[in-house]
Amino acid sequence: MSTPQKRILVVDDAATVRMYHRSILEGAGFEVTEAINGIEALEKALTRPFDLYLVDINMPKQDGYAFLRELRKQDIPQTPAIMISTESESRDRSLAYVAGANLYLVKPIKPHELLANCRLLLGLAGGAE
Repeated sequence: MSTPQKRILVVDDAATVRMYHRSILEGAGFEVTEAINGIEALEKALTRPFDLYLVDINMPKQDGYAFLRELRKQDIPQTPAIMISTESESRDRSLAYVAGANLYLVKPIKPHELLANCRLLLGLAGGAE
């Protein structure tokens, strides 16, 4: 019996970034859903929780920090979140962890780095899927 496909929500206002992450993740066998801001992401998370969240910081309507703070307040299974941003200051990293991120990566991210970190947080380290 095969394991159920892991569901990942990619939250980024840039279509090119969402497509880039989607192509890498789907190529590795993950199910990917997209959201363009924190408000849309929270609506989707409350409808059907995900196994992992990839979250940008700078987005219109609701940024990544606010999304993670709201997500962590919800009475749903709390799964890992990776903050992925062009912001590389230590302050941004600290704010991400305080908001509820489990990991902080700086864009642009290499495909193998993205997959290794996703697998690690999903408990699939070692390449086993």
